[in-house]
Amino acid sequence: MPELLDVEGFRRFAERHVAGRAIRSVHVLDRELVRNRSARSLQSALAGQRFGTARRHGKWLILPAGEAELLMHFGMTGALAWAPNDADRHRHDRLVVVFDGGELRYNNMRRFGGVWLARDADERELVTGSLGPDAATLGPEKFAALLDARRGGIKAALMDQHLIAGLGNLMSDEILWRARVHPEASVGSLTPHRRQKIYHELRAVIGESSRYGRVPHGRRWLTRMRDDRDASCPRCGSRLSRTRVAGRTACWCPRCQRR
Repeated sequence: MPELLDVEGFRRFAERHVAGRAIRSVHVLDRELVRNRSARSLQSALAGQRFGTARRHGKWLILPAGEAELLMHFGMTGALAWAPNDADRHRHDRLVVVFDGGELRYNNMRRFGGVWLARDADERELVTGSLGPDAATLGPEKFAALLDARRGGIKAALMDQHLIAGLGNLMSDEILWRARVHPEASVGSLTPHRRQKIYHELRAVIGESSRYGRVPHGRRWLTRMRDDRDASCPRCGSRLSRTRVAGRTACWCPRCQRR
């Protein structure tokens, strides 16, 4: 599932290829992936406009175009590609925005996520829901205040987009593994020192990963090991454990992350 870092990579990609370009036409290749408008309405709203500076909030990519915004969510398999106008299209391309000299293609194999059109901030919130502050811009005081008002487990809290926008399964596991905190530990049980450690590791994971546009599979990263059949902790070598937390598979080290 694309998370903050993946979508930040898409934001940079869009900024590099389409910012300031005039939209010649829009081809909707999968009408069901245009979630809140008809294909014709989307095409009419975008054609002839220029994309402004690409933005991101959490897992959402926001592409301003005139008085509207094109909102993209990437689900599990979404991605962006840039191609020459005459290049063959991929069978999983769902939306193609055509410019002079190239095309921006929204590709999504499993068809989760999609694209929306918003006319203003209120309409954008109707689409995205009420999002918490973006994890990449979250300060320590705000992070502490958010946890003070939260009950339940810490991993579920980190993944709650209404609380903190942008963190998903991989990043929350990586952060908690580095902080040596069990994913099911209740927020209320965490000492101030533990909370500060989680925040420190949140900033470290985002900072170290930002240049890659994804959570990297470094030698000392939990992410590199978690999908192995007999996955072991990169820190202590213990066999990793798994359970379901907030509908996702949490991965942790039972030795490093004791309850």
